[in-house]
Amino acid sequence: MSETTGTGLPGSPTTLFAHALLLHRLAPGEPLPRDGEPYPDDAKHRRRPQPEMPEDRRLAGKDAALILDAHFARRTALPSELADAFHDVYVPIHPNEHIAAAAGLADGERVRETGRWLVRHGTDRHSVTVGLALVAAVGTGDDIPLIQSIGLLSNHFGPLAAHALERLPGGTEALLWLADRVTGWGRVYVVEALCRLDDPMARPWLLRRACDGDFLNAYYVGSVARTAGLHEVMTGPSVDDEITDHTGRLLLVMTYSQGMGVTLSGYPHAETVLAAHLRHLESSGPSGSRYCTAAWLASSLGEDGDAGSIGPVRRWQPYRDDYLALLERDDWCEVARDALAANDPGILRLAETASGRQLPAFADRPTPGGE
Repeated sequence: MSETTGTGLPGSPTTLFAHALLLHRLAPGEPLPRDGEPYPDDAKHRRRPQPEMPEDRRLAGKDAALILDAHFARRTALPSELADAFHDVYVPIHPNEHIAAAAGLADGERVRETGRWLVRHGTDRHSVTVGLALVAAVGTGDDIPLIQSIGLLSNHFGPLAAHALERLPGGTEALLWLADRVTGWGRVYVVEALCRLDDPMARPWLLRRACDGDFLNAYYVGSVARTAGLHEVMTGPSVDDEITDHTGRLLLVMTYSQGMGVTLSGYPHAETVLAAHLRHLESSGPSGSRYCTAAWLASSLGEDGDAGSIGPVRRWQPYRDDYLALLERDDWCEVARDALAANDPGILRLAETASGRQLPAFADRPTPGGE
């Protein structure tokens, strides 16, 4: 009987690396469906009790490092001997000082060989994680394709993949490739790494594509605005429609980012960027997505917004009024109605909310349940 992975394809590979490659080939320019889950080791992972993080978090990774120390102390030990060595110990998915120290004490070439083998041939996430941690510690530019490929399974391997790429020459370009192919938590790690690098090469992407609409964008929205110089760009001469639309998403994220990242009330250039966004919206003209963004911003800047993220509502009243004025214009209403007739998902969701039903574009639309 042939083995299968989460792809459900008979004869599919059982290593996590091959699993990632297979799914990537099915849609090369897109994130993996469900972040590649279920992974090939899911059944085994569920059967075994999973070690918990030590109560003293400073000890996390210590047990894995001791296994590595013993392995590297035996000069004839092969990487394959570590294939199933870590299932009974807690293995951190983030960069770890104990594992990095174990990598630093051993011969670098041997550590690289071991890490590469574990990433390519590991059949459980613990061994692959350790392998990626070794590559992150001592890898070279030759390892970039390896790191990117396993990084596609980004919910689990994203933190170490981003860390590994960040420290390598050519890391910005490699991270940008990965950033377009990951979502959720994986995207958080990759975008944060891009912001830390602060490479001018990344700024066009940060200005146009960093925020994909996920709630987790809130963790890095402030870093993106700062690194990309958002307020300077939005008041400069080179603002295109992509930047305008993405800026709307950035501003909207800041209206609910309390406890995660920089909030609108805490963003020092909030008024400047809001005013510039409104100017560019007016010159760009309406679209279904712009209508939605303007409507959600108008709602979020009012009494129904998140007080912890926006602060006093009166601060934003002029901008809220200007967004509402746009939404009342005939050309904007016509675009919104056309999008609604075409069953645009964003417009449909907006029109079904209490605030959406109050907008002129949807004034004649029957309320749900005939209310």
